[in-house]
Amino acid sequence: MTTLLDPTSEQSPTSRERLARPDRLQGLTVGLLDISKPRGDVFLDRIDELLSGRGIVVKRYMKPTVSRPAPLPLAQQIGTEVNVMIEGLAD
Repeated sequence: MTTLLDPTSEQSPTSRERLARPDRLQGLTVGLLDISKPRGDVFLDRIDELLSGRGIVVKRYMKPTVSRPAPLPLAQQIGTEVNVMIEGLAD
């Protein structure tokens, strides 16, 4: 079990079971989330290029600001459209 801490003033930690990693990405849709840090797009562009070059379906998303969690509608959209998520951090 993994304990997740929410930096947005949560009152008690949330516990969730860790999901098993897929054996492979073929046949899955991979989401790439740009958290709006400088040069994060450069990192994600390269990941997109590598995955797409292997025939893997990629969908791109971007948070409006680095300082806050993804808005709920964006998180819900991602949850319905992808099987696996890569979040890009950079500077």
